[in-house]
Amino acid sequence: MNHRMNGLAALIFMAFFSCGGKGADNDGKVNVTGKLENTPNGVVVLSQFTESRPIVLDTLDVDGQGNFSYDVDVTSPTFFELNLYGQKSIRLALYHEDVEVSYDFSNPESLAIEGSNDSQQMLKIEQLMQDYQAKVNSLNEAYSEAMSKNDTETIKQIQTQAMDLESNQASEVKNVINGMGDSFASLAAIGLLNPKNEFQFMDSLVTKLDERYPDTKSIIQIKQQLEEMRALSMGQVAPEIELPNPAGELVKLSSLRGKYVMIDFWAAWCKPCREENPNVVRLYDKYKDQGFEVFGVSLDRTKDAWVKAIEEDGLTWTQVSDLEYFNSAAAELYQIDAIPATYLIDPDGKIIGKDLRGPSLESKLEEIFE
Repeated sequence: MNHRMNGLAALIFMAFFSCGGKGADNDGKVNVTGKLENTPNGVVVLSQFTESRPIVLDTLDVDGQGNFSYDVDVTSPTFFELNLYGQKSIRLALYHEDVEVSYDFSNPESLAIEGSNDSQQMLKIEQLMQDYQAKVNSLNEAYSEAMSKNDTETIKQIQTQAMDLESNQASEVKNVINGMGDSFASLAAIGLLNPKNEFQFMDSLVTKLDERYPDTKSIIQIKQQLEEMRALSMGQVAPEIELPNPAGELVKLSSLRGKYVMIDFWAAWCKPCREENPNVVRLYDKYKDQGFEVFGVSLDRTKDAWVKAIEEDGLTWTQVSDLEYFNSAAAELYQIDAIPATYLIDPDGKIIGKDLRGPSLESKLEEIFE
């Protein structure tokens, strides 16, 4: 699989750390206080996140009882980090309200944040991320074990569990965000969502945040990126693709109008794509007489490799390519940064599904045709 960072993902990553905009209606100072117990040796460092990198603001003075207090300039919604002796990092979202942090190094569950509501919301996001990562790690271990044993049945089960986990995670993230009200900490949770599948939710959230925090640079940037993605959101007519087939004849995506069409971005060199091909062949044979078509768009570099893979995998549906790798006109139009990638469109050419493969593709086609 080939990965390239999605522009929106990169922007959201930066937005997690920085919000620049008009000043808040306060004196421009936020007081950060803390109470630490059973502290190790070292120092407490406060950093501010910017669009490019974290900047260390100061090393905080901690008294003999583990108390500290520090005033930081905050004139717009801003993310900070407290690094406690190199052993514990705490992200803070600061704007109008002072914040108080307490932590006992003998008890990893003891972290408490009072004051800043935005920083309290950050705790929910951190816990959500930790829980999700633990589940992903568990699935990865099971997958590696199944692969080592060549246990295809278990591998399929784990793939289904992974898709269910991603879907459930999206629901949990949205529930957490909905519970945050208009807190700008929700910017930190946006990056946990897949913009391909959650465009409408993210669009609505960013619009609300823009009204609450006008002229905030990172929110404006995310709005611009979402606007670029709007043409690929669910319910929109899929952009036209016109590329040559192996015989050199130009073929349009719109020539398949009237059928359910899966646009399949793949390549001969892409192992996950080749592994998925037998599943697509099986489903194509099952539903092609009911109005299902596949429009294969190869991101190969050479015609020989492309044609050989078509023959080896028995792909009998429409295939096109300009042999330009990720610089393909279609890949850029559809903002493809990794393959396999798919779009499912209805007979009117409207997008009704994204990144469907394996069990998720089979389930969707059953829903449509059965």
